[in-house]
Amino acid sequence: MRRDDSDDPFDEFFREIERMMDEMMGAEGDVHIDRDAGGGGADLHVDVHETDDEIRVVADVPGVDKDAIDLKCDGTVLTINAESAEREYHERLTLPTRVDEHSAAATYNNGILEVTFDPEEDSADIEL
Repeated sequence: MRRDDSDDPFDEFFREIERMMDEMMGAEGDVHIDRDAGGGGADLHVDVHETDDEIRVVADVPGVDKDAIDLKCDGTVLTINAESAEREYHERLTLPTRVDEHSAAATYNNGILEVTFDPEEDSADIEL
């Protein structure tokens, strides 16, 4: 079963499961994926891993050339846009914590995109 197949008869079923999981996790969930409404973009499978030292986003982006992937981050949201002759991907992920977007490092190998960020330093306490 392939989630990125637009003719998948189980697509609505999976979307309902995702909706229920989002509802259960609420606003405090680890990651939220906003699907673009238009453009017929395929869904990406995305995992987000958080440690004290880094935030790591791993996405399956099969069949796309490295040069056709566009990544943007504002510190709280990672945007992934990628396209090939067969499909387009458009994802906006709200990261589980604020990151230093200037620390971003990305690799793409055999259809797997990995992006790592350093978490942004907490504000310093000011003593009176």
